[in-house]
Amino acid sequence: MSDPSFSRARLRAVTREIAAIEDLLEYASPRNPTVWSRRGDMLVGIGSAVSFQGRPRREGTVLTQWWHDVTAAAEVDDTVGIPGTGLVAFGTLPFDAESAATASFTVPEVILGRRDGRSWVTRIHRVEDTQREDPLEPTPYGPHWSATVGPGTLTPDGYQDAVRAGLDEIRAGAVSKVVLARDLAGSVPAGSDLRRLVRALAAAYPDTWTFAVDGLIGASPETLVTVSGGTVTARVLAGTIARGADADADTAASVTLATSAKDLDEHQYAVQSVLAALRPHTSALVAEEQPFMLKLPNVWHLATDVEGALDADASALDLLGVLHPTAAVAGTPTPSAIELIRRLEPFDRARYAGPVGWIDAHGDGEWAIALRCAQFDLETGPADRIPFTAHAGAGIVAGSDPEAEMLETRVKFRPIIDALA
Repeated sequence: MSDPSFSRARLRAVTREIAAIEDLLEYASPRNPTVWSRRGDMLVGIGSAVSFQGRPRREGTVLTQWWHDVTAAAEVDDTVGIPGTGLVAFGTLPFDAESAATASFTVPEVILGRRDGRSWVTRIHRVEDTQREDPLEPTPYGPHWSATVGPGTLTPDGYQDAVRAGLDEIRAGAVSKVVLARDLAGSVPAGSDLRRLVRALAAAYPDTWTFAVDGLIGASPETLVTVSGGTVTARVLAGTIARGADADADTAASVTLATSAKDLDEHQYAVQSVLAALRPHTSALVAEEQPFMLKLPNVWHLATDVEGALDADASALDLLGVLHPTAAVAGTPTPSAIELIRRLEPFDRARYAGPVGWIDAHGDGEWAIALRCAQFDLETGPADRIPFTAHAGAGIVAGSDPEAEMLETRVKFRPIIDALA
């Protein structure tokens, strides 16, 4: 885990409005970018003022305490005062509390931001250090590159076998739903400018959360939770079908999904999971009665938005602890589904399907579920390559067809694989 003294660091964060910067991504690190983006709004982190690294078991409480200590001791001078300004940490957590992967949180030294037509810079330093305002210089993009991608631990045939095993457990009454994933493994040339991957995803999927945090890069359509000014919102996605090849086929696909009893049941499990988790921490919690159809470039999703008023003593981090993992990425009942995932998936999901996002000194923040993503191993790969792993999953319920579920994972791999190419 990170040095405990970091939690006692006294930080000073100063945010000032600046003239618009055309391409904020040019200021991110080419090797290890820190980015959060959606619909043209963007946060870019540069450097590290303090950080937290820890194993996930029991780290939820430790992490929450770390952020409380950091913010309690901080001095914040923020004349902009909109979401993403002031003291901000970017973070990512593993899917499973038993994972060997670490939780990773970083407070950058500099944050460049853009939201609703306003731009700003936040500079963060330790109070005892002399504040430096070095000029910010963009780094030109490196050459184009392409990845090599191959099978992971679980082949398409092996995945279908895992789905059949999951269906056996559903018939036996162990679970009502289990989300099973498969993996792909690949690499990119050493020295690749990973900002190109971020840019490709943001351009192709502007309505998703495009993120890059500690080597985890992706474009997620699913909001885990957003907290802003006492209001909490979440978007639940469960139930997926590939887009049609033409207008008629696309309409038929959307109707098929909207009327699918299997997918509607799967979706309802996920919605109820989120509502049950949020109720103890909110008031006036409401969800739409019927899901709506969310159209993305490659798929249709069944989607439901949830909104409520947050209790005064709760923060976005507190909600991560109670919301994750949702039925949308684990199953129902969730503890039994996670145990089944551990038995049927021959790999550690690491941060795939875990929370990724940012939090500020007020406890507000935006968090997505890490989907349509790849985790790059920036430290231990061979000298000439940077290895990565990508995952995609599907919700298995009674009536699921193993081949159809495997094909669904193929569709869900498309955003990250196309961008890597």
